[in-house]
Amino acid sequence: MKILVTGGAGFIGSHFADHLIKAGHSVVVIDNLSSGTTLNLPPEAEFIEIDIRHDKLDEVFRKHQFDAIYHLAAQMDVRYSVKYPLEDLDINIGGSVRLLELCRKFGVKKFVFASTGGAIYGEQDVFPAPESHPMRPISPYGVSKLSVERYMYFYHNEYQINGTVLRFANVFGPRQNPHGEAGVVAIFCSRLLSGEQAFVNGDGLQTRDYVFVRDVARMAVMALPLEGFQTFNIGTGIETDVVTLFDRLNELTGGKMKRLHKDALAGEQRRSSIDSSYATTTLGWKPEVNLVEGLDQTVDFFKRRLVDKNWR
Repeated sequence: MKILVTGGAGFIGSHFADHLIKAGHSVVVIDNLSSGTTLNLPPEAEFIEIDIRHDKLDEVFRKHQFDAIYHLAAQMDVRYSVKYPLEDLDINIGGSVRLLELCRKFGVKKFVFASTGGAIYGEQDVFPAPESHPMRPISPYGVSKLSVERYMYFYHNEYQINGTVLRFANVFGPRQNPHGEAGVVAIFCSRLLSGEQAFVNGDGLQTRDYVFVRDVARMAVMALPLEGFQTFNIGTGIETDVVTLFDRLNELTGGKMKRLHKDALAGEQRRSSIDSSYATTTLGWKPEVNLVEGLDQTVDFFKRRLVDKNWR
């Protein structure tokens, strides 16, 4: 199949592109390189530097006649969305609806969307949260992801575009950008290895569900043949607090950094974990790399990146 991956020069998107190419598909990547890098790109992928909001995207669709779209391009910083909600809306909702319109216009019948399993549920009633959990996002970022899911259902119902929503937990692993809110593992790795002080927000007992990127990327191939409209949580269901995360990474990087705390972030969720049993029973997906193994691999990547300018 001919597949477009938006945000494919980024952290998760590049891993999706890898898995799709290994499965024998032809992949075109578009990315504006605002946070991604061409160093992430698989050499077999065709790369086009363009923003998902650009008018010339019509030409890309007309030329390639895609069979499926994997949409991972996004403004992904929760705090940025709070500070600049209109820009978050423009990129995450406006850009996504533009892609759906292009799918309608050019007859693309498959749309896979990278949503969020943390921000979309808000403060949870149960742990881990299933897909049926009430959705109460408390940030514009979470609202934008939920909005795109609703637009996808409209395009499925009105134009028969098959939609698969993947609600990710906190994804971590090689190629994660250490400059931003969305990658605490990457931030800690980068700072600990460079000798720069890393701080824990608040008491550090806030929890998240950390899932390894290559486990997440296996869903790229699994999602492709699905018809209709389906939503899957993709996580481990295991809560890990930030103190535990810091201490383990500090140990892996030499144990030289003292753990220091700073003020808690206003409005930060206290706990988050998601139930992925539907993906397990329906598709046979389950995480294969545990947190300790994943952190080992992530630290190894960041060590290599310090000495190799052509890292991948």
